[in-house]
Amino acid sequence: MPLHILPEVPLDTGRLVPLAQPLASAGFPSPAGDDLEDEIDPIGWLVRHPSATFWWRVEGDCLWDAGIRDGDIIAVDRAAKCRPGRVVLAIIDDAIVAKIIMRRSSGQLYLTTANARENYSDIEFTESSHLWGVVAGVVRRLPVD
Repeated sequence: MPLHILPEVPLDTGRLVPLAQPLASAGFPSPAGDDLEDEIDPIGWLVRHPSATFWWRVEGDCLWDAGIRDGDIIAVDRAAKCRPGRVVLAIIDDAIVAKIIMRRSSGQLYLTTANARENYSDIEFTESSHLWGVVAGVVRRLPVD
């Protein structure tokens, strides 16, 4: 899955947008609403470590079941803690890939995908592999007319 780095995005935009209330239920509605915010800075909310966060555009569908689609933009945090089960950006054999990092019972790290419709092979993490950062969020632009 080749990825393309996007130009640096200024994080101090000062652009708060109103947050509509109540919450939009994507499951069962919740009567709680006392802790809702009135405004939110979407970029600031996504980025926890501004000086260590970079933006990449995703190409491919190997993370479909993780909610990351072809064309999405991912925020990659180089200061975040890498733990098994997290989506990461890694350099494998000079290729930049977004995958899920896992650990075998032997302790060996490997990268896997999240797409039940495709049969992708796991990638073993070797001495030449490099973990670049942890995916902290995803931005997707949907079509509107």
